[in-house]
Amino acid sequence: MRELTYVARRTVEWREAPDPVLTSDRAAIVAPVAATTCDVDSAILAGHGPIAPPFPIGHECVARVVDAADAAGVTPGDLVVVPWAISCGHCERCAAGLTAHCTAVPYMAMYGAPIGGHWGGLFSDLVHVPYADAMLVPLPAGLDPVAMASASDNWPLAYRLVAPHLRARPAARVLVIARGSIGLYVCDIARALGAGDVLYVDPDPVHRELAAGYGARTAEAIEPVPHGFDLAVEATGRVEELALALRCLTPEGVCESAGNHFRPGRLPLLDMYLTGVTLRVARDNVRAHLPEALDLARSGGVDPGRVVSTVLDWEELPAALPERHLKPVFVRDLPQG
Repeated sequence: MRELTYVARRTVEWREAPDPVLTSDRAAIVAPVAATTCDVDSAILAGHGPIAPPFPIGHECVARVVDAADAAGVTPGDLVVVPWAISCGHCERCAAGLTAHCTAVPYMAMYGAPIGGHWGGLFSDLVHVPYADAMLVPLPAGLDPVAMASASDNWPLAYRLVAPHLRARPAARVLVIARGSIGLYVCDIARALGAGDVLYVDPDPVHRELAAGYGARTAEAIEPVPHGFDLAVEATGRVEELALALRCLTPEGVCESAGNHFRPGRLPLLDMYLTGVTLRVARDNVRAHLPEALDLARSGGVDPGRVVSTVLDWEELPAALPERHLKPVFVRDLPQG
């Protein structure tokens, strides 16, 4: 089989690798049918990642099961979402919903980067899923694999960034400072879940137009700093943008940072102390809330497919992936209908 391998800044290539084999009675082999870039993949391709190449890239896809062991919980032909983090489903952390911190595998084990071992990437012809019964989630009938290609990470991450807070604070005011798909998904979900006001800040006019289509107010930048937001979501990976989001909060407000902060910076700690804000900076435990996020997608009240910037053939990956698309989806052997 082939693995799409990141080899240098804005350069990927197919490399041959052994076909995966079932390793236990819980394992499965899947073939991605619709795969896309996570926002962090874009940073890696731009040369900003912390890990030196080469390594297989990709950790967002909908896949078809091609082989499954007896206790895998899936059968060949099933369409499934493959969460980005490797998790056993049975350890104490997995039982608590902390699936990105599973103790049955090396720390930070994941697809798309050689952290916590070598698990390959989801831009590969075939992918081994060691704990298929715990990890794989069937794609609900009626959902488009192209629209939901980001269900491995960015879509359920966006759900987690806003849904719990809007349950606690109905009609909350939401500020989104973003550069990629996560912030746009947040606008869609926040609107669907009853946010009182959503302000989306991004210098890219195409992104702002998409956010406006989700019912958000938009701005290229914000100056002076607006206050009074109950929830701020930062998804840029820029510490100065995170600091701005924190300054915009109402007392006891919450800031969720989904940016991958590869570079250091300074936060307004005194302002945070005086305002009493809560800041969370975290990778997402996708598997724990993926079913809820898929239920929302199936409800028809959201439109994640709007973020997909282009649909390309699987064989175009080496040439097209390094280009600056917002959310390209690469497809092959899609089910009909």
